[in-house]
Amino acid sequence: MSETLLSLTHVSKTFDGTPVVKDVSFDVKKGECIAIIGSSGSGKSTLLRCINRLEDVTSGQILYQNRDILSYPEKELRSKISMVFQNFNLFNNLDVLGNCVIGQLHVLHREKKEAEKIAMIHLQEVGLAERAHAKIAVLSGGQKQRVAIARSLSMDPDIILFDEPTSALDPEMVGEVLSVMKNLAEKGLTMIVVTHEMSFAENVADRVLFFDEGYIKEQGTPHFIFAECANPRLKTFLGHKENG
Repeated sequence: MSETLLSLTHVSKTFDGTPVVKDVSFDVKKGECIAIIGSSGSGKSTLLRCINRLEDVTSGQILYQNRDILSYPEKELRSKISMVFQNFNLFNNLDVLGNCVIGQLHVLHREKKEAEKIAMIHLQEVGLAERAHAKIAVLSGGQKQRVAIARSLSMDPDIILFDEPTSALDPEMVGEVLSVMKNLAEKGLTMIVVTHEMSFAENVADRVLFFDEGYIKEQGTPHFIFAECANPRLKTFLGHKENG
């Protein structure tokens, strides 16, 4: 039985009196790929931001390695539970390699030579080793997102959170990013992926959570969610996706 890396218990988040995430509970096992699907505004991205403390929960508890995430220094937590953002969040004043090195230097306190070696391994993994000294501004959206993934991997995280990683990309670039993510899932990286890419959720994820109005309305294997579940709200959501 795989160990539980992350455990959410009755997690809720409210903004200015408006509940956005409501009574969410689930565990994440080591090596598991979880896809979170649901309509825009259903609380999915807010939940990810709570997991690595870009937002603090209003109520409930999140445990990482059996410790409340509030007990970790934020930099330490975010090195272990890394996030890949939909808009990349790269440093435009640094080249590709620099983006993958800077966190290692300032958070993990690695020597520069070691940090560069590790960064190059992960740039190779995402197919961008030959662009190591390219400026961020000259990269395509798909390349920028792959740099962001390599940057996260360079921190040796236990979990990577992906917040709609393909939503800002042109359609022809989506496949290159999903391919990298699929390879990472197959290698056993623990991943929580908020996504509108139903093919990824159905074919790559180990478990799918369906969010609606801040709640987890359904969860289960991809086969259950996409083929067996009779929840009318889920069927309507998936029907719109098929027709979209």
